[in-house]
Amino acid sequence: MPKDGSRPSVEERARRDLDLIVIGAGINGAGIARDAAMRGLRVLLLDRGDVGGATTTASTRLIHGGLRYLEHGEVGLVRESLRERRALLRIAPHLVRPLPFLIPLYAGARRGPLTIRAGLTAYDLLSRDGGLPPHHMLDRADTLRREPGLDPRGLRGAALYHDAQVTFPERLALENALSARDHGASVLTYARVDDLLVAGGCVRGVRFTDLASGDTHEARAPVTVNAAGPWVDRVLDSLGPLAPRRLIGGTRGSHLVVDPFPGAPGSALYVEARADGRPFFIIPWDGRYLIGTTDLQYEGSLDDLRPDVSEIAYLLAETNRVVPAARLGPPDVRFAYAGVRPLPYVATGDPGGITRRHVIHDHEQHAEPASQLEGLLSIVGGKLTTYRALAEEVTDRVFVRLGRSAPPCPTALVPLPGANTRDFAAFARDFVAHAPHAPDSGLEPATAARLVRLYGTFAREVLRLADRDPALGRPLSPASDSLAAEVPFALTWELARHLEDVLMRRTMLGLDDQVGLDVLDSAADVAGRALGWDAAHRDAERRDYRQAVARLRPVGGAAGA
Repeated sequence: MPKDGSRPSVEERARRDLDLIVIGAGINGAGIARDAAMRGLRVLLLDRGDVGGATTTASTRLIHGGLRYLEHGEVGLVRESLRERRALLRIAPHLVRPLPFLIPLYAGARRGPLTIRAGLTAYDLLSRDGGLPPHHMLDRADTLRREPGLDPRGLRGAALYHDAQVTFPERLALENALSARDHGASVLTYARVDDLLVAGGCVRGVRFTDLASGDTHEARAPVTVNAAGPWVDRVLDSLGPLAPRRLIGGTRGSHLVVDPFPGAPGSALYVEARADGRPFFIIPWDGRYLIGTTDLQYEGSLDDLRPDVSEIAYLLAETNRVVPAARLGPPDVRFAYAGVRPLPYVATGDPGGITRRHVIHDHEQHAEPASQLEGLLSIVGGKLTTYRALAEEVTDRVFVRLGRSAPPCPTALVPLPGANTRDFAAFARDFVAHAPHAPDSGLEPATAARLVRLYGTFAREVLRLADRDPALGRPLSPASDSLAAEVPFALTWELARHLEDVLMRRTMLGLDDQVGLDVLDSAADVAGRALGWDAAHRDAERRDYRQAVARLRPVGGAAGA
């Protein structure tokens, strides 16, 4: 059974002797905590919400080299991204999988066949030994045979290439946090950082509030990393006159999810919007289709992000143009979501042209002497694909700040916890074919496949809970492939604190067609029995969950979920 990191009190964990405090448990913060803990540092990871609960969950869910970045001359970023794609396919095969992409080529498009061919040739060269097939070009007839739903008017052909998809980046962040915990890190969620503690020109740690109890604690370490994503500047505001100039200039990206539709593609489509020439994706995702993304300058609230109806209309219209038989309208949107990319602040310019390369802002080297502070690093920008490389670079810098020699980084080779087996593909086949039957009715193949797809090798631990309690071997609802055992597993072993954590970022049932509302009552009852929640606690959790999923409905009620 995985280690349970919930036993020590918040105060005990805050008072530990620490080398490093990481603020923010998104993919970057969780990755940094994992790397640092695996290299022997004493780490505290804090987040005011859940692991992977904000920017990470609002992504396009791709692990890709960034073909478009070649247009902006960011060859180094593409090379790094392709190297990291290869690493993630190796260390997280249960979560990251290859995905074919088709780029339709239309007469009059901004990017013609020669441009696309040249870009993909460079892409292939930069991803040598990447383990995925090289691109090839299709003529018009072959393109329509492969994807008959494409608009044939003006179609000249297509380019076929491969990248990768992480269906649930929430669980990728989680497994990094679990790995950090297993290597000795303390992980505190729902712990809001209120102040950075400064003395003698150095950041000495943080003051934070445990949101469950309302108690305030201090944690001290020689190095603090601010990996709060779009909230980086908010964390720095506590420095008052020592705060640097603005670091983050985020852009909003929105996505929508629809059921399979007439003409829906078998491959992911990477297409050029007619309205503004911006590329966007139509991606097979978890039995449905994910369409996105937009890229708009954003200055609004970071705490209640929702897609705007204009963004939904834009994505629907462009999808209907590429696949005319789709005829998608607002009622077809099952749900939609939005997030803010924590990109470097620039006063003017095309949002799409802002670099996706990460920047590690060392406050000791700040250009303004009044804002120079030792012991503080802030993370600006970056992308889901390159989180591991960022974590390695940050951890190397932490060792420099500590005056210690950095051991080799193991994270590109050591599998994440759910892939901890010599041959994951063989494990998955064997599990689905021969998994122990759950009590009463036995384990359905679809349930076994779902368990291994979400939990990897931990699927065995979920079944062990079900074996000990027949009630946990039953599905959460008659129409669900989930097991009741997943609820206590999330709350006991996977750092979940609330039903929102369980349904949205552990079992992933909150991203089904009913946004988890169909299993909400049964999940609350299971949690109540397993953890002793009384009726008032269960009612509060249900109420909070309904409020949380309201954000998945775009402004103006365009979604039908």
